[in-house]
Amino acid sequence: MRGVSFGNNNAAFSTALKKKVDEYFSANGVKFTGNKKLYWKTAILMCSAAALYAWLVFLTPAWWLSIPGCLLLGFNMAAIGFNVMHDGAHGSFSQRKWVNEMMAYSLNLLGGCSYLWKAKHNVNHHNFTNIEGHDDDIDIKPWIRTNTNQPRRWYHRYQHIYWVVLYGFTYLIWVFSKDFDKYFRGKIGETKIKKMNVKEHIVFWASKLVYGFVFIALPIWQVGFLDTLFGYLLAAGMCGFVLAVVFQLAHVVEEASFPVPDDKTNKVKEDWTVHQLATTANFSTRSKFISWFVGGLNFQVEHHLFPRISHVHYPAISKVVKDVCSQFNVRYIEYPTFFSALKSHVLYLKTIGAQ
Repeated sequence: MRGVSFGNNNAAFSTALKKKVDEYFSANGVKFTGNKKLYWKTAILMCSAAALYAWLVFLTPAWWLSIPGCLLLGFNMAAIGFNVMHDGAHGSFSQRKWVNEMMAYSLNLLGGCSYLWKAKHNVNHHNFTNIEGHDDDIDIKPWIRTNTNQPRRWYHRYQHIYWVVLYGFTYLIWVFSKDFDKYFRGKIGETKIKKMNVKEHIVFWASKLVYGFVFIALPIWQVGFLDTLFGYLLAAGMCGFVLAVVFQLAHVVEEASFPVPDDKTNKVKEDWTVHQLATTANFSTRSKFISWFVGGLNFQVEHHLFPRISHVHYPAISKVVKDVCSQFNVRYIEYPTFFSALKSHVLYLKTIGAQ
């Protein structure tokens, strides 16, 4: 598959935006990476996940406590992905490379593979956001149709209804299917992945085995097969649902575009910076709880423009980005609340599923 390139007709805007953001960090004496707030958050999330796991597996509370406990564990797992793994994998958690790598490997503890995730997310998704055939994150085929460049099936007319159930399976599909598909094919979609070295092969298989032991085998030994199956599906379902919704509200909404490169040149008209602004949306940026929980990914615009900057800085630099966008008359997409973004996502699914 030919690589997509971008135009350079917005070079002045891109230069001004980067200059203003650099000036913010220089003037305030702030580093791009995480700070004590992020480190404390990491400690809280990791300790709470371990405590919930130990409580559910070794202390075996009554069912009416276990059910909310499993759901809370899934919620906690998603939060680790948003806050710890995400910054680590982007190299923005710390100035120390080994710390970033260690935080990225938190995904392996949760059943995923940080090596494959970096190739899928950091390279494909961030470089070619919302471009069909290049951005694997919008490929939910055949169950969800995200844009007009994907084939339409008869059942897509109902996708605005069944997404509620389907999103709950995304974590399970990721851990037990998609990772192995990418691993054995050596591709993400039709894009080849950089060849793994021996260490990464060992890490892949070791982490999958450890995950299977910790989250499946050991709980079965402690509480039994049926209780483990039910509890695991609750936690995994909650984790998958939360992860999927947060991503979808950032890119698969009514205001976001899905650009199609020119047939002959395979080039997108706008430059990369404007492309990111056209394909990405913020939501509920005034909610401190949502910002804390989703690791600043409700400031998705800022994240896509500056992925190497830690999410703890997004609220501050969003003001800078908005100002520069206003000066150059560049569109900045933002939904005021979580539910307004969710409504837009559902309406978009209905529209694209019927077309």
